Amino acid sequence: MPADKKPGPSVKDDELYEKLRDEGNSKEKSARIANAAAASSRSEVGHRGGQSGSYDDWTVDDLRKRAAELDVEGRSSMSKDELIDALRHH
Repeated sequence: MPADKKPGPSVKDDELYEKLRDEGNSKEKSARIANAAAASSRSEVGHRGGQSGSYDDWTVDDLRKRAAELDVEGRSSMSKDELIDALRHH
């Protein structure tokens, strides 16, 4: 990988990061996954599950708060379905 294409020192698994970016994932999401994989192992990353319920069970207010944490643009005018879609694809 050319030096000018390296993602930066904060990304711990450059190869996985670039693969994820090539698949169309955002820089932030790619870095998050690559760093999680580097901290344990690539095979473990997908098996860790969160304990939070489905976004479908969340209130619109809670969805907007989560969207605000992730800086989702346009969240204040989104419907519940739009918020869920934006959060799932962030």
